Amino acid sequence: MGFEKTIACIGAGYVGGPTMSVIAYKCPQYKVIVVDIDEERIRRWNSDNLPVYEPGLDEIVKEVRGKNLFFTTDLEGAVKEAEIIFISVNTPTKEYGVGKGMASDLRYLEKAARDIMKYANGDKIIVEKSTVPVRAAEAISKVLSGSKKYHFEVVSNPEFLAEGTAINDLLYPDRVLIGSRETPEGIKAREEIVKIYENWVPREKIITSNIWSSELSKLAANAFLAQRISSINSLTPLCEIVGADIEEVSKNIGLDSRIGNKFLKASVGFGGSCFKKDILNLVYILRSYGLEESADYWMKVVEINEYQKTRFVYNMIKEMSNTLADKKIAVFGFAFKANTNDTRESAAITVVKKLLEEKAIVSIVDPKALENAKKDLKDVKGTVFYTEDPYEAVKDADAIAVLTEWEIFKKLDYEKIYELMRKPAFIFDGRNILDHNNLFRIGFNVYPIGKKPLTHFEKI
Repeated sequence: MGFEKTIACIGAGYVGGPTMSVIAYKCPQYKVIVVDIDEERIRRWNSDNLPVYEPGLDEIVKEVRGKNLFFTTDLEGAVKEAEIIFISVNTPTKEYGVGKGMASDLRYLEKAARDIMKYANGDKIIVEKSTVPVRAAEAISKVLSGSKKYHFEVVSNPEFLAEGTAINDLLYPDRVLIGSRETPEGIKAREEIVKIYENWVPREKIITSNIWSSELSKLAANAFLAQRISSINSLTPLCEIVGADIEEVSKNIGLDSRIGNKFLKASVGFGGSCFKKDILNLVYILRSYGLEESADYWMKVVEINEYQKTRFVYNMIKEMSNTLADKKIAVFGFAFKANTNDTRESAAITVVKKLLEEKAIVSIVDPKALENAKKDLKDVKGTVFYTEDPYEAVKDADAIAVLTEWEIFKKLDYEKIYELMRKPAFIFDGRNILDHNNLFRIGFNVYPIGKKPLTHFEKI
């Protein structure tokens, strides 16, 4: 069949793959090509074992793959065929040079722009889909300006996906933001992207703006969400000391309509590919303009998050007779959140590394993220076991550390688990998802986040 247009996406990761799958699903009149240089990743996108786990993604891919959705390593062919090219490559925090540890590393973004210029055979609309610092579009435009034959219009279309609910977020977004230059050419290109989303998103939810506002809105949104998590987590040590319950506090705060109840869930800390990276990027930008006070404010959000992860381990050490050496710790969950296999910046990485530094024996159980966990810990010294069976993980364990809010962890037979563990048996619930009173009744010593512990120890 003939297609009205061809859309290509450079990058088949957690954003590019799901986003293009939904576009193909909702826009059968468009041909959608997802291209990546990683041959193994593309092989998996073309198999029954997708490289990205998201509820609902498998069904959508199987519905449209081979019809109007294609995964390939043929970058040249994809660029030549497409009129619209999304860039959805990784933009990690720089690990070298100026801005090390804070600024975004844009080399993959620039390489994608150079590849587009190299292979282009006509005018193209280029869509920023990667998380980028403010004025990254200018950097892309500078690269593309090297072409004297064709015109490239750069449009910003930031993603606002939450991993674990990405497909639902794509199908029913709060808003779709599309930014462009406020020129006739820029506005015309912007409207082409609007037309894509109009196939399933109500027009009033498609927001258009200038390109710089669009770029900053992405960083600001993630910074504000992370700030809320760090704000509630900053109160958890006080709750534990004075006997307050962080969940009651969160509920009471959230009932204030000016605040709302979202992202007020206390935990061992936030993770994922965006929050920490985007805040550090924002801090770097602020400091580059001499705005030190604003930079320090946002930096504290990151510092509170790191403190929360460290405090979790220190509490384990303190409560387990000041030593974890040769004690077995069953880690429940390694993904940074439930319903994803993504482990980037997961709190579990920090916690497990610190447990191993204390000479603990670690047994990790996760239904989707073990493959990535092995990669994250491949160079770490110590004894680590990996299993999808929680009952195997807890056998002869001294403690359980709940680090991901997987639903399956709520439904386990904890009486059976208690019998399998060494005594005294400890549970440190870093997500506050378990029935703490029932666990205490069974015999566990229970340590939630931001709540009074429930223990069977007599005070001396």
